[in-house]
Amino acid sequence: MDAQRRGRGDQIDPADQWVLNPNTGEYELRLTPSAAQSPVSGARGSTPPTGAGGRTTRPRKSAPGNAASRNTSSREGGATRTDVPPQRRRRGAPGEPPPGRRGGRRPVQRKPKKAKKALVWTGGTVAFVLLGVGAAGYFYLQHLEGNVTTTDVGSAGASNFSKDEAFSILIIGTDKRTGEGNEGYGDKGSSGHADTTILLHVAKDRSNATALSIPRDLIVNIPDCPTKLEDGSEKIVPGIRNVRFNRSLGEGGRDPGCTMRTVKENTGIQVDHFMMADFNAVKTLTTAVDGVDVCVEKPVNDKESKLVLPAGPSKVEGEQALAFVRTRKSFGNSGDLDRIKVQQQFLGSLMRKMSSGDTLTSPSKLLKLAEAATKALTVDQAIGSVGTLKDIALELKKVPTKNISFATVPVVDNPAETVKATVVLDQSKAPQVFDMIKNDVSFTEVKEQKKKEKDAQAARLKGTKAPASEVRVRVLNGGAVTGSAQKTLQYLQVEEGVTKSENGGNAPAELAKTTLEYAPDQADQARRLADIMGLSGSALKPGESVTNSQGVPAMTLTLGKDFKGAGVKINAPVDAADVEKSTADKVKCAS
Repeated sequence: MDAQRRGRGDQIDPADQWVLNPNTGEYELRLTPSAAQSPVSGARGSTPPTGAGGRTTRPRKSAPGNAASRNTSSREGGATRTDVPPQRRRRGAPGEPPPGRRGGRRPVQRKPKKAKKALVWTGGTVAFVLLGVGAAGYFYLQHLEGNVTTTDVGSAGASNFSKDEAFSILIIGTDKRTGEGNEGYGDKGSSGHADTTILLHVAKDRSNATALSIPRDLIVNIPDCPTKLEDGSEKIVPGIRNVRFNRSLGEGGRDPGCTMRTVKENTGIQVDHFMMADFNAVKTLTTAVDGVDVCVEKPVNDKESKLVLPAGPSKVEGEQALAFVRTRKSFGNSGDLDRIKVQQQFLGSLMRKMSSGDTLTSPSKLLKLAEAATKALTVDQAIGSVGTLKDIALELKKVPTKNISFATVPVVDNPAETVKATVVLDQSKAPQVFDMIKNDVSFTEVKEQKKKEKDAQAARLKGTKAPASEVRVRVLNGGAVTGSAQKTLQYLQVEEGVTKSENGGNAPAELAKTTLEYAPDQADQARRLADIMGLSGSALKPGESVTNSQGVPAMTLTLGKDFKGAGVKINAPVDAADVEKSTADKVKCAS
C-alpha cells in the first residue's frame, strides 16, 4: 500500500494539540481552534502577536495560578473563549470592589493531574498496531479514521471482530517500493508481493498467542481468488499450483484476500482479518517509539542493506531499522529462513517497546505512534475503524508477552530442485502445528495448567501392569488406514499374547490421535497395553469400560490418524518442544 500521508492535520504535530487547561488541570484536545489565542498580557485592545508571514502565533501556556491568563479573552471573529472562569465579573459590575483591591475569595486552584490520568491510553501489540484512547480523544479518533486504508476481501475473512472469541490476523509486509528512500528495496515496478507474512493467532481465553511466520519461498497452491476492483465490480483471478507463496499477493491483481485464501488452502486455518504495510511502516513505527533495541552476536557491515552494527546490543530506528529486518547476508546461512528468525526477534523487541511504561505513559509518543500506525496500515473492512483497531489492541494487551510465541511453519528443502531455492511443508510436523493453532493449543507453557496436565498424564503410566493375557480390549478404527484394526488385533494376539481382544469395527468419528479409554479398575491393563502400543500418558483416557462380545468389561482402543501400522509404536504427540520457537519477552542476539 502507499504509505503516503492521508487524513487531516498532516502539518500539525499531534503532541502539540493537547493543551493544559490551567483552570481544570486537565489536558484538552484542540484540533482546529475557532479563534486565535489572546496575548498573555491580557490588556484590552492589545494585538495578538504574529509570526512569519503575518500568521497569528499561539502564546505560551500560563502557569495555573497566573491571573492574567484567567482574565484573558479573545473576540476575534466574534468568538469568545470558553475557558474564562464564570466567577469573574466584568469590571464595574455591581458589587465589585474598587480598582486596586481584590474582592472575594480567590478561586480554588486544582493541582494539574498527571498526564497519564488526564489522557489514558491503552497499549496493545500486533507488530504494526498500538491504539487506545480515553473519552477525551473522541475527535482525535475521527481524525485517525481518515488515515486507515481498507480493502474489501469479501468472504475471505470474518464479517466483524468479536472480543469474545479466538481470532487470527494475517500480518503482511509487502516489498512494494513506495516513499522516499526506498529505491534500494524490493522489486522495481512491483505492485507488492507478500514479502513477510505472519499469522497471528490469539487464544479465546487470551492466555497465549502464536505468531507463525510463513516463508515467502514456500511452495503452495494458490486458489482462484474473487477480487473487488476499484469500480466496484468483481473478477476472478485464476489460481495456480506449485508456486512461491509470495505470489499470492500483487501478481495478476491478487489482493490480501487472496493471500488469506492461500493460507486457508494450504494450512486449513481460517484467517479472520489482515493487516498490511510496506517498508515505510518499519521506519515510521520505530521512529515513533524512539527506536527499538536489537542485539547481534558479531559485528555487521552489510554492503547490500548498508547495515552497520557493532557486536552486542544496539538501538535502531528509521532507515537503520528497515535495513536490520531486510538484511540476509549477515545472519545464519544468508537465507530467508534465517532472516525470518531475525525479524521475529525484532518484532518481539518492538512489542516490548510499544507496551513499555516509557511509551504508555507518554501522550506525545502515543500520539505519534497512533499517527504512524494508522497511516502505515491497510486492513480489511471489518476492522477498518479506529475503534475496532483499538479493541484488537486491548485484547492483545491481555496476553502476557512471555506467552506470545514466535514460530515458523515447519519446512524442508524442495526435493524437486537440484539447486535449493524453495521449500515445501515438512509433512511430519506441519499438519500437527496447524492443528494446534486450529484447536487453540498454546505453543508456550502456561505453567500451572501445563504442569498439572503433564503430572496427571505421567501418573497414568506409573504403577503395576497386568499380564498381557489379562488385558481385555476392543480395537476400533478411528481414522487409520483401512484394515488397521484387524491387523492390530492379529499383532496383539499373535505377537504380544493379548488374546482377550477383538475387532470392534469403525469408530463413530475420526480422531487425530490414538486413544485408549478404560475404567478405574482397568488401569493396570491400560498401562500394559500402553507399553505394548507405545502410547503416551495423554493417549490414556480414564472413563468407562464397554461390554465385549463375551459379555465382560473391556477397554476401547481407537486407532487415530497418527497410527503408523501394526507393531509400530505410536510416537507421542508433537508439542511446542518439537517446534523451534521464541517468545516476545526474551531478548536474543541475531547470529
